[in-house]
Amino acid sequence: MHRLTQFLAQGRLLALIVLAAALALHYLDPATVQLMRMHGFDVLQEIFPRAEGEHPVTIVDLDEESLKALGQWPWPRTLIAELTDRLTALGAAVVGFDVYFPEPDRMSPALAAQNFAGLDPATRATLETLPSNDSVFAEALRRGRVVLGETAKERDIGTADLPVNRAPLARLGSDPLRHLRRYPGVIRAIPELEQAAAGLGMVTIEPEADGIIRRVPLVLAIGSELFPALSFEMLRVVTGESVAVRTGPYGIEGLLINPFTIPTDDNGSVWVHFAPHEKSIYVSAKDVINGSVDPARIAGKLVLVGTSATGLGDNKTTPLDPWLPGVEVHAQLLETVMSGTYLSRPDWAAGAERLLIIAAGLIMIMLVSVTGARWTLLVLVLIAAALIAGDAYLYRFHALMIDISLPLLASAALYTLLVYANYSREESQRREIRRAFAQYLSPVVVEQLARDPSRLKLGGDHRSMTFLFSDIRGFTAISEHYAEDPGGLIVLINRYMTPMTDTIQAHRGTIDKYIGDAIMAFWNAPLDDAVHARDACFAALDMMRELEALNRTLAAEADAGKAEQCRAASANGSVMSKPHIFTRSLAIGIGINTGDCIVGNMGSEFRKNYTVLGDAVNLAARLESQSKNYGVTIVIGEETYKQVADLAGIELDLIAVKGKVQAVHIFTLLGGAELAATPAYRDLRARHDAMLAAYRGQDWAEARGLIASCRPLSRQLDHLYDLYETRIDLFETIPPPPDWDGVHIAETK
Repeated sequence: MHRLTQFLAQGRLLALIVLAAALALHYLDPATVQLMRMHGFDVLQEIFPRAEGEHPVTIVDLDEESLKALGQWPWPRTLIAELTDRLTALGAAVVGFDVYFPEPDRMSPALAAQNFAGLDPATRATLETLPSNDSVFAEALRRGRVVLGETAKERDIGTADLPVNRAPLARLGSDPLRHLRRYPGVIRAIPELEQAAAGLGMVTIEPEADGIIRRVPLVLAIGSELFPALSFEMLRVVTGESVAVRTGPYGIEGLLINPFTIPTDDNGSVWVHFAPHEKSIYVSAKDVINGSVDPARIAGKLVLVGTSATGLGDNKTTPLDPWLPGVEVHAQLLETVMSGTYLSRPDWAAGAERLLIIAAGLIMIMLVSVTGARWTLLVLVLIAAALIAGDAYLYRFHALMIDISLPLLASAALYTLLVYANYSREESQRREIRRAFAQYLSPVVVEQLARDPSRLKLGGDHRSMTFLFSDIRGFTAISEHYAEDPGGLIVLINRYMTPMTDTIQAHRGTIDKYIGDAIMAFWNAPLDDAVHARDACFAALDMMRELEALNRTLAAEADAGKAEQCRAASANGSVMSKPHIFTRSLAIGIGINTGDCIVGNMGSEFRKNYTVLGDAVNLAARLESQSKNYGVTIVIGEETYKQVADLAGIELDLIAVKGKVQAVHIFTLLGGAELAATPAYRDLRARHDAMLAAYRGQDWAEARGLIASCRPLSRQLDHLYDLYETRIDLFETIPPPPDWDGVHIAETK
């Protein structure tokens, strides 16, 4: 029981709940998960499109040129009959119309005569004796092998009675109707054309929920009857074979037409293995009619008649093309069938995906809590790489579609959750350290309160002050370094805090609090300090020198391996289980800001703390956080810089820090007045200010040149100049808006 409790600790119980939720999500398969799966398959289609071979399909395109040369659509049926006869004469194996003819041709002589005003009776009578355009087209249909397109509709439009020339589909296995999408109505061709055609096929294509065509139904249910898709009916006509729908226990398994066995999903649809849009399979309808088409483009081909003309609106979106004529979807389906390059999502895919979720999740749960975050991140990367590589292999070489999106997301979510749990545990240790240090007030504050006990009342004074925040960089990694020697971590923190505290107090600062490895200090309270901004800046410069001295000492101890010095350093009462040498250099960030605030004793009647409140305090903390982003140690605010303008400082940026709307100029300190008086600094300052002016003026080339001239003058600013070059790269690609004023919006605190 104890072992089970121990295992479920450290976030593992919550991780198991997340894993169970991922499995439930996969089982329930909501629309969001389905779309995520579809987009994963789209990526595979983009990476591994169907390889192009010989094209068994030709598209006769009712394109813009044809409409311009032969007239707007719809054309007279006599012209369509001429097109059909020419395709038959050129040796088309079968012709399929991806257009439909639901009404008689209004341009037939008899119908036209009724609409001509002022027509004499003799002429009208003559016109009425002429054959209709539809009968001319019907004769052309009888002379060839032609499949007419019809379309299903969501509402019953009164035309759901069966077409008169419909080829039946045999049914193998259980009733397929319960697995098919049912439509109540169908828009038919007129009976005269239906009787003359060799076959009738549905051109209905429904996109997925996101509007993308990925699957095409090969069979549809209208009422209680089965109807073949246009492409499937073309195969029936060209082969002369009967067709059948095979249904298994879980749905439709495939369609049979000798020599093809076409696998489908449970609902009778085929996953189309798309190739990129291929213009070479198109011929213009006008070229067929005027006889200029190459006969080899038609002879022996499965010919589809459709349109790419923009005004006719038959455009689809596929995984490879945002705009594709609908007729090419039928062509791509036919080429998929003819080449046998089917995509398949097998019945066992869902079970395999759930096993992947479980396996990847358990690996993360077992490893994250016992290894460091860095090594576990490597495990996560390896798991992701294995899933992606395996998925790509199965798709590329076996045309199998396995969804790895949820296994990937579950692994990433578990990694994040468990790393956060470890981080929270580490943070609780830091809070323990904070509580210990919070018992101690600055000696100056203690003396002030001893002389004036009335200051113990709640409330405070309003005054202008300067605030300093400092923090050790990479403290989490340092804590991990001392995972087996927590006493050594306390010794190291004490060795760091002591000189930092002494330096701040030597410059008349007050330590407000220690927050783990962080220090918060302020000036001009409780004692007045007329030059509080300068004192804070000099304290920061001296803190850097003290840190350099401490790092030299730590390096010497590491090189000499003097464990006795570590024991001596813990003589303040810390108990170490074993000597521990620190082999790294400490780095810190410092933020300084000047402004108005409230200072005094705040809290409750039972516990009070002498501290400060105000926006200027918050900004100082934000500036300390920004020091890492700009690659400098000290960041000072605009109000502070105005009071230390004689020191060696340069402007970093015009920034709106996290949580604030108003932008402020921020600066860094490079040194004191001695450095500020040197020619090298003045040269750097002039070039740097010119660089900022060019950057804010969007003169990117000038800014780049000035950055290059600044780098040799101060290598410690390389990170800052890298940052500006990165921004310039982005702005050259995506220019800032016209009203851009040079302000950088900080995304993090």
